[in-house]
Amino acid sequence: MPKNLKVKFLLISALVVFCVWVIYPLQNKIKLGLDLQGGVFLTLHVDMSKLPKNIKDDVRSDIVDRTIEIIRKRVDQFGVKEPSITRQGSNSIIVQLPGVTDRKRARALIGKTAQLEFRIVNDDDEMLRAALEGDVPAGHILSKDEDDKDLLLESTAVMTGDSLANAIVGRDQYGRPSVKLEFTGKGATKFSNITGANVNRRLAIVLDNEVYSAPMIRERISGGNAEITGSFSSNDAKDLSTVLRTGALPAPITFGEERTVGPLLGQDSINSGVKATLYGGLAVLLFMAAYYGVGGILANIALLLNILLVFAVVVIMKRPLTLPGIAGIGLTIGMAVDANVLINERIREELKLGKSTRTAINNGYGRAFPAILDSNVTTIIAAILLVWLGSGPIRGFGLTLIIGLMASMFTAIVVTRMLIDMITLKWKNLPLKMMQLIPQTKIDFIKVRWICYSISLILIVSGLFLFSQRGQDNYGIDFAGGSLQEFQFERPIEIDRLRMAMGEIGLDDALIQQDKKKPEIVLIRTIQDQADAIIAEFAIAFPDNKAEVLSVESVGPVVGRLLKKNAANAFALALLCICIYIWIRFRDFAYGIAGVASVFHDVLVAIAFCAITNRPIDLLIVTAFMTVAGYSINDTIVTYDRIRENLRLMRKTTFRDVINISINQTLGRTVWTSVTTLCIVFAIYLLGGRVLHNFAFVLIIGFFSGVYSTVFIASPLIYAWEKK
Repeated sequence: MPKNLKVKFLLISALVVFCVWVIYPLQNKIKLGLDLQGGVFLTLHVDMSKLPKNIKDDVRSDIVDRTIEIIRKRVDQFGVKEPSITRQGSNSIIVQLPGVTDRKRARALIGKTAQLEFRIVNDDDEMLRAALEGDVPAGHILSKDEDDKDLLLESTAVMTGDSLANAIVGRDQYGRPSVKLEFTGKGATKFSNITGANVNRRLAIVLDNEVYSAPMIRERISGGNAEITGSFSSNDAKDLSTVLRTGALPAPITFGEERTVGPLLGQDSINSGVKATLYGGLAVLLFMAAYYGVGGILANIALLLNILLVFAVVVIMKRPLTLPGIAGIGLTIGMAVDANVLINERIREELKLGKSTRTAINNGYGRAFPAILDSNVTTIIAAILLVWLGSGPIRGFGLTLIIGLMASMFTAIVVTRMLIDMITLKWKNLPLKMMQLIPQTKIDFIKVRWICYSISLILIVSGLFLFSQRGQDNYGIDFAGGSLQEFQFERPIEIDRLRMAMGEIGLDDALIQQDKKKPEIVLIRTIQDQADAIIAEFAIAFPDNKAEVLSVESVGPVVGRLLKKNAANAFALALLCICIYIWIRFRDFAYGIAGVASVFHDVLVAIAFCAITNRPIDLLIVTAFMTVAGYSINDTIVTYDRIRENLRLMRKTTFRDVINISINQTLGRTVWTSVTTLCIVFAIYLLGGRVLHNFAFVLIIGFFSGVYSTVFIASPLIYAWEKK
């Protein structure tokens, strides 16, 4: 064995050992995302509207940083394992709380501004009566106490939470949970003076404009302590003491987006995603081994190493694995085979020309490399934009796709080359037999281009007309705003009974959907988050059929518009980058324009089918559009590379014939790479669960359209451009 081959073998073996060491045992090393382990995902916006307009940018930035620090302290005391609190943009904060299922408590803990104030109560009955009639005396505000009784408070607080040193959970004189306050030295003196000057008056303890208690001051309190009492639960008292200890937020915050996943749905997603990936991957492995023989078996070995590399990089980067991330790994399996199919098809062509095995291998790898590079780079461009402009689990999908594609180029070009060199050097006469179910064709694709243009135009125009008629119904809550609540009953429930229950709590206009495969699962879409009210009503209306919250997704209208804008920007930027890359690589603007036109075609076809099948467009489907764009141009570039190569070899052949010859030569590769990828996508569609169902549907439509546009749209457009 040559020395350089031995070095390669040792280095790759060391890499395999290192990857196994990194990920073993896998269940302890992989960090699961919220959609797999359950938890709460929140997008918060720091409200700067009440701050002075002339405040400097660095001060605004500092306010956001202080807000993040206070939220982090609150979450740490909440007992969340491995929370994630990060800044996004100028005034947004992303909070991820894995394992948290009490979403109401989490929102209250994080969102409470915690402005603590002490106000004197005006007990003059005449002034209170006048205030209730609308004539509030100057210097006063109207409020209610803990028993919902009306109170007239002095508008100026006599003391604030700035004087607070500590807040701990305790018990009041009746044994109920309370919060005991301890003041600083100066605060204790101030509190003593205030209570001494207001004996026999009531002092209201106000937190975020809500009166918690208003006890009577019987005597001067000089111990530097106070107590907040009320109808608290133990958790209420604990959370209240936490927010008081960590301090008040420097500015109010609003909730722009919430996604809550229960542990039951998370485990079901893991099972479905893993099952779909395994079955789809097994189908790909069997096909490659059966169709390409030795070359296919070596490709399978490289494919397994590819998966190992993906998991190792995910573990090293400490990135959580999400459900779209699992789908990304599955899709990577299908797309990683693309390079191996391309190499094997080129080796087959060389062998048919009578070349020796070694020459065929050298030429096959050499001539396949430009197409492999160009096709993967364009897909990676789309994936990078998903990571950059994506949100939540979408970034996980984009990241695993990038890692998988880069790993696939390494395993396809380096690993399989090393293995096939080792085998053919040991067995010099080893026949590289391969099946060929698609014979060499001689179809005139340019001739039928106008028929294909017409078919595409009719389909796209019809779909887009239907899309325009549906208006806002085209969009999921990610873009339209609103709340989507998912519940699971113990037994199937009649939808008419659900509508009656919704009417009892004033949600007659709620959109109710029932899972056809699992009729015990129900989706309810409302304008605002009503999950708590709905689950409470279910307990009353269906006492013998218990319901459990599987997930809650809430997006405000402002965030919805922002997400829609980001999605549009990501797609436009991806097309621009792809067009520029093709232009640079092929040195002809026509290739870039034709390639982008075919991408537009495939995405518009996918949008048309979403409208026809009544599937709302959300972030996950936009991710599918981006993936379709990357994969579509992947196929197209392989054909473009063959056209470029044939233009150099067939100088006396007309441009029309060169295009037809090139499409016919790459037709087998185009079909089989799509087949291997569709094996995975169909498995995700059938077995991946409800969450990935629409995602996989769009990919299926997009990949079929990608094959069609590569053959009948992209290359004929180059001919039309050159002809003009």
